[in-house]
Amino acid sequence: MSSNTATILQVSVGQPQTYVAEDAGDRRPAEWRTAFYKSVVDGPAQVTDEGIEGDACADRQNHGGVEGAVLLYAAAHYERWRVELPEHDWQFGGFGENLTVDGVTEDDVCIGDLWRIGDVLLEVSKPRQPCWKLCRRWQLPDLAKRVVQTGRGGWYARVLETGIVSAGDEFSLENRPQPQWTVTRTSRLFYGLDRDPIAAGQLASLPQLSLNWREELLNRRA
Repeated sequence: MSSNTATILQVSVGQPQTYVAEDAGDRRPAEWRTAFYKSVVDGPAQVTDEGIEGDACADRQNHGGVEGAVLLYAAAHYERWRVELPEHDWQFGGFGENLTVDGVTEDDVCIGDLWRIGDVLLEVSKPRQPCWKLCRRWQLPDLAKRVVQTGRGGWYARVLETGIVSAGDEFSLENRPQPQWTVTRTSRLFYGLDRDPIAAGQLASLPQLSLNWREELLNRRA
């Protein structure tokens, strides 16, 4: 981990829309609903405890809520996707994130981190868990698997203090209660890329980790 500061390059929001896939390439229904397609916010954006104003989730059971209010994604990853999969138009917001950030990645951010952006205070809650909609958005059936294997998934945050954010804003680390639990390490352990039952038990007891991730880890141990 190297950086305690970062910069917001883009703020993005989206509303649920219904789409029909002509050739989905999967076993899901052709008609699907998602808020994955984001639009750029020009100017200030209000951040509430439910997320950024103007943003919503199509599947509230598995996404969003106060523990997944804001999705952040490292801008550095886009260049790597452009090299690895040049046939696709990889632009900021393309992974459904709300904040595209420069200066940090999953290696630099830890569960429970408190990051300050002006009046806004974010608490890192969990790595992003890619689903089939990411694959369909890019028409890449194995994209979710690629994201898990590369660790380039992004991370979610709770909003502890509300306020305004804009592209160009800098944010800084205010507190790091769990320095041993980077987003990368958490993700690799959760998905079984690293196997360590003792560490998994420690992760399951982490109070800052999102409740649904803690429950899943405890269920596996049971």
